[in-house]
Amino acid sequence: MIDTKLTTNGRVSTESHTPAKAKSLDLAGSRMTYSRLIGALFLVGFLTYGVGSGLVTSLVGGSNFLSTIAAAASQTILVIGAFLMFLNTGVDVAKGVLFFPILEKHSKRTALAYLATMIVEVVLLSIGVLALLLIVPLAKHAGEAGAQTLGSILVQTNATAYQMGEMAVGVGAVFLCLLLFRTQLIPRWLAISGLIGYPVLVAGTIAEIFGLHIGLYLTIPGFFFELVLPFWLFFKGFQPEAYQGQPTV
Repeated sequence: MIDTKLTTNGRVSTESHTPAKAKSLDLAGSRMTYSRLIGALFLVGFLTYGVGSGLVTSLVGGSNFLSTIAAAASQTILVIGAFLMFLNTGVDVAKGVLFFPILEKHSKRTALAYLATMIVEVVLLSIGVLALLLIVPLAKHAGEAGAQTLGSILVQTNATAYQMGEMAVGVGAVFLCLLLFRTQLIPRWLAISGLIGYPVLVAGTIAEIFGLHIGLYLTIPGFFFELVLPFWLFFKGFQPEAYQGQPTV
C-alpha cells in the first residue's frame, strides 16, 4: 500500500508499507516452515525407530534367536530393522539443530543443553544398533558353545543403550519444556504435559536399567507430549509473539 502525504514545501511524497508487510509475511512463513519441519521430524522419528525396533524384536525375542537369524531372510530383516533404527540418529540431530535458533532467542544455555542431550542420545542409540548388527556374523556360529550367550549380551547392550539414551534426552527435554512453558512458544498446557511426562520417563528408564520392567507404562505421559506436539506445530506452529523473542543469556 502507498500513502500520499503533503510535505511542508507543498510537494507530494509517497510512503510505501509494502516492505514491512512483506517482512511480516516472510517471518510468518519462516515460523510455519520451522514448525512443520520440527513436527514432521518428531513423527518420522517415531515411525523409523518404532518400525525398525519392531522388526528387530520379532527376531531376537525368542530364547534361541541365533538359529532363526542364521537364515538369510531373517538376517535381511534384522539389517533392515537396524538401519531404520539408525535413521533415527539423523532425525534426532536434525530436531536439535532446527530447535537451536528458536530456543537461542530466549536462552542459549537451554538451546545448547537440548542439542547436547540429543547428541548423547543418538550416540548411545547408535551403539545399540551396532550391537544388533554384530548378531548377523555371530549367527553363523549359532551351534557353537557360548554363541547364544554372547548374542543375548548384544541384545541386552542395545536395550541398555536405549534406556540410557532415553534418560539423557528426557533430562534435556525437561529443560526444553521449562523454556516452552516460560516463553509460551506453545500452549502452556502442552508444555506442562511434557514437564510431567519426561521426569516420569526418566524414572522409567532408571527402573528398566535396574531390572524393574515398568518403563513401558511410564512412557505414556511423555508419549502424549511427543504425539500432540508435532500435530500442534504442523497446524498451528510456534506462537508468533514468542517466536520473535529477543536473545537472553
